[in-house]
Amino acid sequence: MYRALAHLALISETDLDNERALVRLWDAYPIRVVLDREAGGAQKIFAGDLDLTDKLSSSAVTAVVSTVAAHALVREAMVREQRRIAGEAPVVMAGRDIGTVVLPDAPHKIFLTASVDARVDRRGAEMEAAGVDVSARRLREEIEERDRLDQSRVTSPLRAAPDAILIDSTQMTAEEVANRIVSIVQDQPS
Repeated sequence: MYRALAHLALISETDLDNERALVRLWDAYPIRVVLDREAGGAQKIFAGDLDLTDKLSSSAVTAVVSTVAAHALVREAMVREQRRIAGEAPVVMAGRDIGTVVLPDAPHKIFLTASVDARVDRRGAEMEAAGVDVSARRLREEIEERDRLDQSRVTSPLRAAPDAILIDSTQMTAEEVANRIVSIVQDQPS
């Protein structure tokens, strides 16, 4: 959702430091997460009627998403919407403050981490598959800077919830991570 707002801000040339303008953009183009049953339950992300699903992983969005996400009023709007979604039905949410701010009473919390090297490799493979050429050095700088910004922001800093289970996925495949999470959920009381 933060990436969707960041993309909207970029294409509309909204000042990334203007918190109120970003909230007005959010109000004008409400961001929705929709299950795509035809794509096996994958998520589609809309802002108003705009399908942004394939626009959210660009380097431009990655470079500014932490700036957008640092604004307290933006975070308030996002948290309200994320809580509304969670209130509709059981849900799996991923984000940098889901277990600490959005759903602090969630019955299962996983803090997923990986080394910067592994994250650079994974992001590089994603971008290569999408036909985007980017250097590993640049990806490393972007990832490290995003982590620094998210960990040091005043509102909802990136940190593990005290009751979250840590999974270091550095040496794991996506399937192994999914299996580990399912195992944890099955073994924990709800």
